[in-house]
Amino acid sequence: MGLRRGVRIALDWGDVRIGVAACDPEGVLAYPIDTVRAGDQEIAKLTAVISEYGPIEVLVGLPRSLSGGEGPAAGKARERAARLAGAVSVPVRLIDERLTTVTASQRLSEGGKRVKEQRRLIDAAAAVTILEQALVFEQAQGSPPGELVSAPGGPVTDGPDLPGG
Repeated sequence: MGLRRGVRIALDWGDVRIGVAACDPEGVLAYPIDTVRAGDQEIAKLTAVISEYGPIEVLVGLPRSLSGGEGPAAGKARERAARLAGAVSVPVRLIDERLTTVTASQRLSEGGKRVKEQRRLIDAAAAVTILEQALVFEQAQGSPPGELVSAPGGPVTDGPDLPGG
């Protein structure tokens, strides 16, 4: 089956900033878009970005421990993803984001960015890493990546063959 055609948006949702990344319709190139300040207006700001890019889905990073368990941060990510799913008309999926911030930081360091410079770039770079991992998974497995999120008003569906994650 391979990769579905269409832009995807990925989010690295932190308590202060939300990193936002997108990919081209062929899923070849993932790139940082921006960061959105977390807080009262985060859903409105994210829905504006999402509508501008017209993605086929939104991928939200799910912070798990190295052993795969879920703690308070994962609970926050699930709640935020559910709120977003209720506000957008495309599927929202949770994607395991273990080590994405570490990977993003290493890439920025290799690119010559000092730690102080990395702070303003790291969230969007982590979103790029989340998106790249999702694209690799879909290309290899032939099915959408991650776990489909249900919106508060009911489940969001994107077809009869939903993967379990």
